[in-house]
Amino acid sequence: MVRYPTESVLLVQNLKDLSNLKNKITKNFHVNVLGCKNLTFQHFTVRAPGESVNTDGIHIGRSTGIYIIDSKISTGDDCISVGDGTEELHITGVTCGPGHGISVGSLGKYPDEKPVSGIFVKNCTISDTTNGVRIKSWPALYGGVASNMHFEDIVMNNVQNPVIIDQGYCPWNQCSLKAPSKVKISDVSFKSIRGTSATPVVVRIACSSGFPCQKVKLANINIAYRGPGGPAKSQCSNVKPIISGIMSASGC
Repeated sequence: MVRYPTESVLLVQNLKDLSNLKNKITKNFHVNVLGCKNLTFQHFTVRAPGESVNTDGIHIGRSTGIYIIDSKISTGDDCISVGDGTEELHITGVTCGPGHGISVGSLGKYPDEKPVSGIFVKNCTISDTTNGVRIKSWPALYGGVASNMHFEDIVMNNVQNPVIIDQGYCPWNQCSLKAPSKVKISDVSFKSIRGTSATPVVVRIACSSGFPCQKVKLANINIAYRGPGGPAKSQCSNVKPIISGIMSASGC
């Protein structure tokens, strides 16, 4: 068994640009961006095996004005993860996979988390991952706010959960599911997302019963599933999404 040490390889603070760098099989988060402003990653490569635990490619927290452009990320966890206090994050032209996809959260695990706002993910390709584009929060614990998050022009290739909001995120049963998430999610859009799913549920919007999601838009979602249990379907709870254009998966 390969063991991965516990600290990050690169803690980024007070820099402006990271270009043409490559990270390979590092020790937990490959890059941990904390307290930064106006930082750009371009032609940035991260490579780790799909079975490497907790090897997030780039994690961003309490930072603003971050750009991740034309980069390739392969990990055993989130290709890009977005923590509390992140504002004006632009992810464009990123190739992700394997890994857990591009994730906002998890949120609501700790007290006094800062709002997340202004997340723009566009023109990305996600392949052979457990999730595609995801927003996740813990149930029962602490409050928070996440708004103005937009995912557009995304290609999915054999992704298990292509489009997902999960407000009951509880890995390894380390929390109580008896109380809903206290994180308020609003102004979210998933537009022009296409490709293939590895499971029949291609869209799952599972919002908090205590704080139902507001202003969620689904437009031109064309994701095919051809395996057992098909055809493709969507599932929505505690939300009334606004649906327009193509919707290949019925249910919401």
